[in-house]
Amino acid sequence: MAGSRAHSLYRRYSGRKGDLPRGGAGRQPTAARTGPRPPARTPADHAPHDLTELSQALFDAPDEGEILRLAMEHIGTAGPYSAEAGYLTVGGDLVPAPRNGQTHASALGRRVRELAGQDGPVAVPGRAWGRAMGLRGLDGLHGYLVVTSRSRPTEAERSLLTTLVAHTAAALSVVFALRRRREDALELCRLREERTALQRKLISVVAELGYERAVHALLAGVAASGGGGEEVVTRALHRLTGLPALVEDRFGRLRSWTGPGRPDPYPEPDPVRRDEMLHAVAREAGPVRMEDRLVALVRPRGEILGVLALVDVRNEADEHTVFALGHAAKSLSLELAHLRDLAEVERRLHRELVDDLLAGTAGRGAYARSEAVGHDLHRSHYIVVVRWSNRTADDSFAQAVGRAASTVGMRSLLTRRSGHVVLVADDRPPARALYEALARETGTRSGTIGVSAPCHAVDAIPHHYREAQRAMDVRRHSRERYGATFFDELGLYRILGPGSDYRELETFVHEWLGRLIDYDSRHHAAMVETLSRYFDCGGNYDETADSLAIHRSTLRYRLQRIREIGGHDLADVEDRLNLQVATRVWKIVLGGPG
Repeated sequence: MAGSRAHSLYRRYSGRKGDLPRGGAGRQPTAARTGPRPPARTPADHAPHDLTELSQALFDAPDEGEILRLAMEHIGTAGPYSAEAGYLTVGGDLVPAPRNGQTHASALGRRVRELAGQDGPVAVPGRAWGRAMGLRGLDGLHGYLVVTSRSRPTEAERSLLTTLVAHTAAALSVVFALRRRREDALELCRLREERTALQRKLISVVAELGYERAVHALLAGVAASGGGGEEVVTRALHRLTGLPALVEDRFGRLRSWTGPGRPDPYPEPDPVRRDEMLHAVAREAGPVRMEDRLVALVRPRGEILGVLALVDVRNEADEHTVFALGHAAKSLSLELAHLRDLAEVERRLHRELVDDLLAGTAGRGAYARSEAVGHDLHRSHYIVVVRWSNRTADDSFAQAVGRAASTVGMRSLLTRRSGHVVLVADDRPPARALYEALARETGTRSGTIGVSAPCHAVDAIPHHYREAQRAMDVRRHSRERYGATFFDELGLYRILGPGSDYRELETFVHEWLGRLIDYDSRHHAAMVETLSRYFDCGGNYDETADSLAIHRSTLRYRLQRIREIGGHDLADVEDRLNLQVATRVWKIVLGGPG
């Protein structure tokens, strides 16, 4: 039914030279009215309604060609306009849309290309006014509409034309976004078909009898069952050979063991010996005996992901055992390669969704896209921003953040931006636990995490993303720059907006505390700290004196000197507020003592 409303709209108004309805033409006469007759409505009165119907038709159109055709044929709904030409961007070039009666096509085409993506005037014989208007989306220029008028449009008519062009561009953006989604779905389907084809090829090329046939039948059954990873393969290999079967990762850590004799605890690998062993096995064409084990590499596309091995202490393995191990390693390689492909597609879909959410461009399809990747966007969410001073925000660091988030039980979507990684979490995150997990993952504590206030609507995510960045910036510019900070715990600094321009904060502090800071520097005094403690204690003399370990009379003398040196009245409400804010900024943001 795609495009049915657009075609219906076109048929409905095609009798009026492609225009949308103008007022009440075609209505049946009504009974005579009594009382004063209402003023007649002008065609402009119907323009918003006509544009609304046209907008709906544009968004229901099946493709970009239909969208451009509708916009050109109904350009008159916005005013006394004619559509001279339309262009779509195809492969980086502007391609004119077919239109009957179109003249000056070559001249218009040259003029539009000269604009190089900008809006600009065009000259058409017999027309007092003409303009080429770009159809732009977030990913660039979609095309142009060339519009003319026999008279110069009014401001209201130009505003309506701008609205129509914006709706046309938005409809084109939706069509292109839907096309990208279909292409992603096709890519995922292609990967699944590729896996099925590889499984069938593995089965078809094996025509051995006896034991070899049993090997292939069992391993093909494992693959056809939908995988199950290392444990399924080791279990099948143990059944075939009677020997303990195991899988270790690239670094020698145990991932799966089936059969008797599993060491507990499993021995820690020696990195040097591990690399020597991997290189020795890689030089051979098949499984290799290494001491009491038969070892085969799990190496899809040349990358070593780990080893599949049989423990053969009594040296009982024959050619059938070697055959089974070699083909089991191939089966596991195919399985892991396919899982990696699927994981990469899933990570890409996650990143694209989060990027659109942070930019505010996910639209009405955000919920469907989130369900497709197994995430519930209907819940309240928190935006988490992670930055580590010794790590670039590349794929490796993003994966480390993802692992740490999983370790502390966070359910989230993840993407990376310049300098930091962003998570969209479906519950209030244990940010301090996340910080500790990342410190262990990276081997350093030089990181900062900012967390937004709770976000209850998808379209509010960009705002809460800025909150998380602000929380991170406050932490990074505070005395304890490493750790986690929640936006809803910032207090005063939610208003100050740290992270944008600290020179303004310095100017503010200097204005209110500059004389006191200079006095402290020259006389090794503590006037600013005294004032800060005074405010922290709510103006209570006894508490302030105790916290400073001085006598009450000493405190009274200092406060009097503060009034004299600074020139501000502590009894004045405005002075008191500004001085308190200045001491807080001095202490926390600008790193003052205390």
